[in-house]
Amino acid sequence: MAGSSHGHTPAAWTGVIIAFIGFCVAGAFMVMAQPLGFWAGMVIVALGGVVGAIMRSMGLGQPKQTHAVAHAAPAATREPASAES
Repeated sequence: MAGSSHGHTPAAWTGVIIAFIGFCVAGAFMVMAQPLGFWAGMVIVALGGVVGAIMRSMGLGQPKQTHAVAHAAPAATREPASAES
């Protein structure tokens, strides 16, 4: 996975940053024992996913690649190489 550009797009970075902020908000309100604030943070986490998906649909994400696989014929059906001298 290190050789690919997986996640290195504006859509991915924006979605993750928004979700991280929501996680921090939810965590802070959990420590303060405020359920309403916790759930507000969870909404922000979900909002990060929605924003990332919208940005990807706008073309700011990783382009979809078609998985065209060249099918090789099995060895039994290949014609033998002729030995010409």
